[in-house]
Amino acid sequence: MRVVNFGSLNIDYVYRVDHFVRPGETMSAQSLQVQCGGKGLNQSVALARAGVETWHAGLIGPEGRFLKETLDRAGVHTRFVEETAGSTGHAIIQVDSTGQNSILLHDGANGRLTPEFVTAVLDQFSAGDAVLLQNETSCAGDILREAARRGMRVAMNAAPANETLHGLPLETLSWLLVNEVEGAFLAGTEEPEAILDTLAERYPDTTVVLTLGEQGAAAARGSLRARVPARQTTVVDTTAAGDTFTGYFLRRALEGASLEEALTLAAAASALAVSRPGAADAVPGYTEVLAAL
Repeated sequence: MRVVNFGSLNIDYVYRVDHFVRPGETMSAQSLQVQCGGKGLNQSVALARAGVETWHAGLIGPEGRFLKETLDRAGVHTRFVEETAGSTGHAIIQVDSTGQNSILLHDGANGRLTPEFVTAVLDQFSAGDAVLLQNETSCAGDILREAARRGMRVAMNAAPANETLHGLPLETLSWLLVNEVEGAFLAGTEEPEAILDTLAERYPDTTVVLTLGEQGAAAARGSLRARVPARQTTVVDTTAAGDTFTGYFLRRALEGASLEEALTLAAAASALAVSRPGAADAVPGYTEVLAAL
């Protein structure tokens, strides 16, 4: 089983702050780190560290070559990571004293994926393979439609939540992964059980996964439900928590495991990720996660 991730590639500028900057406020940061990032990159690293054969498809600018090198070191295949004119995507991330984060994104090269690029990549895969994507690149609709036409199973982390999501054929998904904000945006309600009920009814052939931070995670497929608590840990940085969860959940889901088994592995991996600083660098390895369980 191979997974091709049409994923965002960002340079993260991470500022440690006492609190998030307020409107009109000028504040000195405690520190600055420049890191590899993008939900796509983080999720490819998580998949690879979870033991999944992972191919990343995306675009970078000249200053983003170290992102490709990071994927290579993590064991991700990077044949479909191409360099293009213009800037690499980047993110400005504030991490406060409690480990919570606030993120400002600039698409850069992530917004320059074309339908031709999507087709050329998917021509190298088959119905036995799976596709992963986020809402941080262009051509999400093309990816979903082309993958469905080829009979491929598709997982989407519907982040960030914006109007683009309403125009996508989400009913074609095998897995839809959202946090509370993204789930509320799609479902039109903020209560977790109502989010799951609404999305499961709207997409009856899709497994809907809802991450709930300190409240754990839940999933629904049709009338089937599963929920696991969050694992206790010291929170240092939540930046890659959801991305780690996505990669490890898919590891189990692709194996045909139960919803509860997939949620349990993903929650353990996510707890390890938030206990250390960084994004891709914080993603744990598979044996480490098994040991934590």
